[in-house]
Amino acid sequence: MHVDFASITAYQRYKLMASLIVPRPIALVTTINADGVVNAAPFSMFNMLGEEPPLVMISINLLASGGLKDTAANIVESGQFVVHLADEAIAAKMHACGEALPAHQSELDKVGLTTAPSVEIAPPRIAEAPVAFECALWETIRTDSRLIFFGKVLHLHAREGLIDTKAWRVSLQDYFPVGRFGASFYVTTRDRFSLEDEAGKVRETEIDRI
Repeated sequence: MHVDFASITAYQRYKLMASLIVPRPIALVTTINADGVVNAAPFSMFNMLGEEPPLVMISINLLASGGLKDTAANIVESGQFVVHLADEAIAAKMHACGEALPAHQSELDKVGLTTAPSVEIAPPRIAEAPVAFECALWETIRTDSRLIFFGKVLHLHAREGLIDTKAWRVSLQDYFPVGRFGASFYVTTRDRFSLEDEAGKVRETEIDRI
């Protein structure tokens, strides 16, 4: 079949793209507003973009009114945010952070997640998260429906034992982040495989070197 994207609505495009471009990593983002309230919200239009400079991207949709969600408004105002990866242990609380609350209420307080101070920026990180990236705003792109933020990673925080800083390797056997699937579904990352050549060796390809 063939779909001409110019002939369907933005919402129809969203439904198709969001259900087909899967699984997607999820950024659980903390920001802080001018009153010191910590906001937390999950976004699956997220990924890493490069290592020099170390950049991540999150795409946040505008409200129906054209206004900004709390996360977007806080990033625009402060230029700072923390990106966390959620694992199975905190998946339910990550999902609950997606509920809309007034700007003066913190999602972390409601769902029962705790904060720890960041090194260089004001927004705190989530203590229970396996990974947290402190980010400074690098660039912003505005489309008709979204604000797309590029963040430069300043510091990485990881659960004790997750990273071998001698070999600079992640202990993947201890890391089980969840991802976003189509509709309202999530996926785990426990079902893993490698592709081997006829001799039984893992065949390195360009994707392994990127």
